[in-house]
Amino acid sequence: MKEVPSGIDLFEEIARLKRDRNAVILAHYYQEPDIQDVADYIGDSLGLSQEAAKTPADVIVFAGVHFMAETAKILNPSKKVVLPDLEAGCSLADGCPADLFGALKARHPDHFVISYINCTAAVKALSDVICTSSNAEKIVRSVPASRPILFAPDRNLGAYLVKKTGREMLLWQGTCVVHETFSERRIVELKVEHPDAKLIAHPECEEAVLRHADFIGSTTGLLQFAIKNDATKLIVATEAGILHQMRKACPGKTFIPAPPTSSCSCNECPFMKRHTLEKLYLAMRDLAPEVTLPEELRLGALAPIERMLELS
Repeated sequence: MKEVPSGIDLFEEIARLKRDRNAVILAHYYQEPDIQDVADYIGDSLGLSQEAAKTPADVIVFAGVHFMAETAKILNPSKKVVLPDLEAGCSLADGCPADLFGALKARHPDHFVISYINCTAAVKALSDVICTSSNAEKIVRSVPASRPILFAPDRNLGAYLVKKTGREMLLWQGTCVVHETFSERRIVELKVEHPDAKLIAHPECEEAVLRHADFIGSTTGLLQFAIKNDATKLIVATEAGILHQMRKACPGKTFIPAPPTSSCSCNECPFMKRHTLEKLYLAMRDLAPEVTLPEELRLGALAPIERMLELS
């Protein structure tokens, strides 16, 4: 890895590079606090996609995971998109290879394909429409009742949508390495220890956790609930990076990260946390690593993303 020159102020240098490069920094809520604090926009997958679609910047620096940077490139073919660490992947995207997904789709040619945005560009190109946790219910409900649905790659989000909408769906059996690790037993223990606390959870969590939740929603939905609800203590069952924004928005409230099954830091995404302020600076300085896509693949993935944005 390239080294950052000693003695420089990374915050000042990043601000200078943003001006010099006409760059915008888009960061997911799961990034380290320092990265969130230098970002021009912080959001979940839907918000980041919408922001990427409308940015006037020449350079998009994506502090997120690979599929998010791919989405930005799909929407902005003429702009340079850089990802501070190309190894920042996603267990959901990795667990749904396009060839295997394509084979499943071929066995069910009558199914309407909805793919969660946490997938590769190649899987997006095989889909009829993309969704995020923010708009998934709306998109599922938009499909005619007579049309069967194939949903990928998150089985937990899919199962939640089946329960929420009443629509039976064929589900790809993928999971998020973070959200599947939360322990029902330890969450119940926390609720007993903090009877005044409300549990808020992301729908990527296992059903055993969701059944105890007072509110289920996207990352942005969880943040808005924390801000608007009267509860002063919340147990948060999603990646712990969101706690930074929750604490900034609600300094008088207590936020307790939901515990994983072990004493590890498994409630932190190992892919999101590959990015550091140093890598972000180097990516802006060198305009690399750059995310690129073959034009045929980009166009194939663009149509279902545009359908999602229209429905959102």
